[in-house]
Amino acid sequence: MTLRVMGVDPGLTRCGVGVIDSAGARRATLVAAGVVRSSADEPIDQRLLAIVGGVRQAIEEHSPDVVAVERVFSQNNISTVMGTAQVSGIAILEAAERGIPIAMHTPSEVKAAVTGNGRADKKQIQAMLVKLLKLEAPPRPADAADAVAIALTQLWRGPGPVALDATGGARTSAQSVWAEAERSARRARAGSTSRT
Repeated sequence: MTLRVMGVDPGLTRCGVGVIDSAGARRATLVAAGVVRSSADEPIDQRLLAIVGGVRQAIEEHSPDVVAVERVFSQNNISTVMGTAQVSGIAILEAAERGIPIAMHTPSEVKAAVTGNGRADKKQIQAMLVKLLKLEAPPRPADAADAVAIALTQLWRGPGPVALDATGGARTSAQSVWAEAERSARRARAGSTSRT
C-alpha cells in the first residue's frame, strides 16, 4: 500500500511544498516539489490569499494521505515568526477541512531524520535527499527541498496510524480499508476536477 505525504515548509514569501510516495521499507519516490509565492509588496491579506490558493491547489492535485508541516520555533525576528505561524495555520486548516491527518516536526527532527544529525546544514540535507530519493539534483529552490525533507521525516518518524513499519503495514486491516477508501475517493474527486 502506497502512502502519500505532503510536506509544507511554511513561509510568507516562499512556502515550500513537497510530495512523496512510499511503499514502506524506507523506500520513497518524489512526486512533486515547488513553492507557493507571495509578494512582499502586497498587503498581508492578499499575501495569505495567494498562499492559501497555492496550498489548496497542491492538496487537491496530489491528494495526500497526510500533511506534515514544519513546527514554528522561536526566532529573534518576530515578524518572520508571525508570517510562518500564519502560513502553518493555513496548511493545517486546508488539510483538516478535507479530513487529512496532519503532523508537525521541528527543524532538528527533520535534520536528524534525513541526515542522522540534528545540526545538519541545508547542503547536507539536500545531498541526502538526492541520495535517498535517487534524484539527479536536489529540489529547487531550497524551500521546496525543505518541504520534501519534512515529508520524508513524516514517512520515517511519523506518529499515529499513518506511520508504516518496515513491511508497510502499521495499520490494522480495518484502518487500511478505511484509509484506502478515503484515498480513492479523494483521488477520484481530484481526477474529476482536473478533467473539467
